[in-house]
Amino acid sequence: MTQHILLFALPALVAIGLLEALFWRRLHGSAYPWGEGFASIGVAIGQAVKRILAGGIVLALFMAVWQIRPWTVPLDSVWGLALLMLAVEFVYYWHHRLHHRVRWFWATHAVHHSPNHLTFLTAVRLGWTSEISGGFLPFLVLPLLGFHPIGVFGALAVNLLYQFWIHTETVPRLGWLEYVLNTPSNHRVHHASNERYLDRNFGGMLVVFDRLFGTYAAEAAEEPCRYGLTTPLVSTNPVTIAFHEWGNMLRDVRRARGLRAKARMLFGPPGAPLETR
Repeated sequence: MTQHILLFALPALVAIGLLEALFWRRLHGSAYPWGEGFASIGVAIGQAVKRILAGGIVLALFMAVWQIRPWTVPLDSVWGLALLMLAVEFVYYWHHRLHHRVRWFWATHAVHHSPNHLTFLTAVRLGWTSEISGGFLPFLVLPLLGFHPIGVFGALAVNLLYQFWIHTETVPRLGWLEYVLNTPSNHRVHHASNERYLDRNFGGMLVVFDRLFGTYAAEAAEEPCRYGLTTPLVSTNPVTIAFHEWGNMLRDVRRARGLRAKARMLFGPPGAPLETR
């Protein structure tokens, strides 16, 4: 399952992140944001515990959907595995885009965008509340289409592990690969809070769907990326980081006047104006 693969990989990912920290000053000429880095490790540990506690429930749901599939895609062939990886990438693109455009989902995903620096440890700062928000729901279409849940979880784990190395400012643009792969340059754009870069480059391993559906943007030399949320979060408390946007959202729901305005605070885009009259 996804959580088992990611749990086993977590110590190695954290070690690589700490190794980057040791060379940060030499690479960037500035002090490493240690508080932010350790906060990301704390969030990652909490996320790992959550995976252990909730993983069985999610697997059971995927297996239930698998039982009503109209056909089976064989995963013992190259074409079957390639189709699985492409299908996971396609669903991941729309899942990720949804998490940026609907505040209910953004409340979980904002955790990943909260660091004000882009480091390898940013990659392991993932929200704790995806089972509450229903972030796994788009992927249920995959077992329904005949992909075995274990294969889906494995392919998704590979997709997420790939994304670890693209959370860096060290690697420059990579020529023609920028047109196909989600590279560090393409992902820097995704994490940037500059207005021109907002809600761009949603792909996991690829950027082909961003190019196809009009959400691609290239990193511009004349405008360096500025990281973090549009309203920066400076807390290094993992609990605050994990729940701060839920608190903001529920506060806005209480303040909004009327059911339509309240629904907009829950399911409208992040940053939608608050209607209090």
